Amino acid sequence: MAVPYNCFQLPNVHPQCHYFSSSSGFSTRASPVYACLRTSDPSLHLEAKVGSVLDSVKWDDKGLAVAIAQNVDTGAVLMQGFVNREALSMTISSRNATFYSRSRSTLWTKGETSMNFINVCDIFLDCDRDSIIYLGKPDGPTCHTGAETCYYTSVDEVINDPQVDGNKLALTTLYLLESTISKRKEISGKTDGKPSWTKQLLLDEKLLCSKIREEADELCRTLEENEDPSRAASEMADVLYHSMVLLSRKGVKFEDVLQVLRLRFAQSGIQEKSSRKS
Repeated sequence: MAVPYNCFQLPNVHPQCHYFSSSSGFSTRASPVYACLRTSDPSLHLEAKVGSVLDSVKWDDKGLAVAIAQNVDTGAVLMQGFVNREALSMTISSRNATFYSRSRSTLWTKGETSMNFINVCDIFLDCDRDSIIYLGKPDGPTCHTGAETCYYTSVDEVINDPQVDGNKLALTTLYLLESTISKRKEISGKTDGKPSWTKQLLLDEKLLCSKIREEADELCRTLEENEDPSRAASEMADVLYHSMVLLSRKGVKFEDVLQVLRLRFAQSGIQEKSSRKS
């Protein structure tokens, strides 16, 4: 999916300064062309800060650390690899997830062959500073098999059913719901003589829209009538479910919604509303 990123896109730099940070609180403005730095010698200033970060990593006896790539919008763990000092430095400067190949003893950038780059928006170090997260937006499937991520074999399914094909993406609750709705959308038959509730909603837009309005009103009443917080959570779950059915009918992924929210972070709500087309 081709989308605009709220990250660095070289050689042009986004006018907003962005940060990479660590769990220790260290942060620095990151741009290889130093557009955000205002010092007499910005290149030396940035190089010193990056060097400090690289020095703080607890590299193993081979000079490596684990690096995990994670989707900035969905939270999905995309892949895991290893990085050395040079690979991490290159990722910081290029904003493309770069790793170190232990078998080939060389650097490699994810997407250099497939063109499915991982556009890094942020980089995190863990509390022990011996593992790294590349938080970014993938241009396409991450796994060499064509799967969205490299994690699609459920251990529970393998244990319970040795014949399982091992093709189940590791999905969090929200995306498992989206996947379930998508499967209901594809089913043409009926269950116990009638379509499932999700299928009924997908087939009847008036019913679907009326349910969204109804559930939204019930959510508002939990505030107006000072109902228990658990009631608000329950009503919000209903709003979310019915809204996701509508998104499925419209062919919109929830990831697209989260991306819109992310791109609004650097803009005030008033500015964002005034920029919308009437």
